[in-house]
Amino acid sequence: MTAAAPPGRAYLVAHWHVGDSDPIPVQYNPTELVLEKRVQFAEIAIPGLTAPLQQFVRGQAEVLTVELFFDTADKGMGAQATSVTTETDKIYSLARIEPSGHAPPPVTFHWGAGFPGENLADQLEGQLRESFTGVIASIRQTFTLFSAGGVPLRAKLALTINEYKTLGNQLDELNLSSPDRTHSHVLSSSDQLWSVAQRYYSRPAEWRRIAEANGLADPRRLEAGLRLAVPAIDGGRRSR
Repeated sequence: MTAAAPPGRAYLVAHWHVGDSDPIPVQYNPTELVLEKRVQFAEIAIPGLTAPLQQFVRGQAEVLTVELFFDTADKGMGAQATSVTTETDKIYSLARIEPSGHAPPPVTFHWGAGFPGENLADQLEGQLRESFTGVIASIRQTFTLFSAGGVPLRAKLALTINEYKTLGNQLDELNLSSPDRTHSHVLSSSDQLWSVAQRYYSRPAEWRRIAEANGLADPRRLEAGLRLAVPAIDGGRRSR
């Protein structure tokens, strides 16, 4: 049985080449989530004008930065102290290369139901999401407390995740692919249900909706060439 994250707790899921990991909950919800999106413009100088024209070149990856706090001091600070790395390694290891995929895995950081600010989507239509999928661009681990024997007991993880979208995801977005219309998708050899959900819904956690619609008993056993029905989400908004 797949483990579940504690209610109201933010968590990460790694999308390994062989399948998704169990949720990796943070020990404490972060106090800040920082999202940054940049675009690149070229300046076109026209003689006689007071300012150059701005010509769009390309968008840059959106970036999520978050700092996470971990503490095992409550388990004791003496000879039997528990290293905080027993918690931080679960996330720190996600920046390492996966042998079967030849790259670190994409990850999704979830701040779903119960997380502070969960109603953001109801306030700002352009922020209709409760997770962020990307690749870990950097991770910095800072130890702030040690036991008398030198065991690290507290740590901060500064995590930077760069937006991850396949070419198919981006082409569909340019074609105004909408989650409130039913779609058909032919699986490629690299597809997984989470990536199909990310492509059509911008929410990888919706993979179960696709699995149920297609009667997939084992979502990890997918055959290239299989045509999937991608059901609509009423009004483009997932029901709560």
